[in-house]
Amino acid sequence: MVTDPKWLRVARTKLSTQEAAGSANSATILGWAKRLGTRVLGMVYNADSVPWCGVFVAYCLQDDGIEPVSIAVRATSWSTWGLSLRPERLAPGAVLVFERPGGGHVGFYVGEDATAYHVLGGNQGDAVTIARIAKDRCIARRWPAGRPVIGKPVQMAARKPISTDEA
Repeated sequence: MVTDPKWLRVARTKLSTQEAAGSANSATILGWAKRLGTRVLGMVYNADSVPWCGVFVAYCLQDDGIEPVSIAVRATSWSTWGLSLRPERLAPGAVLVFERPGGGHVGFYVGEDATAYHVLGGNQGDAVTIARIAKDRCIARRWPAGRPVIGKPVQMAARKPISTDEA
């Protein structure tokens, strides 16, 4: 949408990017990691079988000149990045951090329904998709420091099942 921040518009252009099947790797996802580098990711990233939701978020933000969190590959590290937002202050493009079995997950807010946030994120079913993730799993709602919050919460219909594990 025209009112979306640039980083969210970048993220939308990546919808349906997928991991490569089997032991192969997606050149696109590895390209994102290469551009970000080990200083941002906190590790040498060389396989799309390693969770890449944080790689996706960092790539989209960096494309808009926004410095990502250090150790961006670790989803829960995003819980202290930027500025905290109250749930009623959410706007498209907010970074949401979730708990999940075995780790965390991070993606961008695009809307919500009564029980779930609609999240544009990487590594959701091994692809960039929009998934419904239960609100009670959300541990942080963040916004880039120094950028004005543009927009307001977006109500959406609950048309898909709630995701239970984004790894």
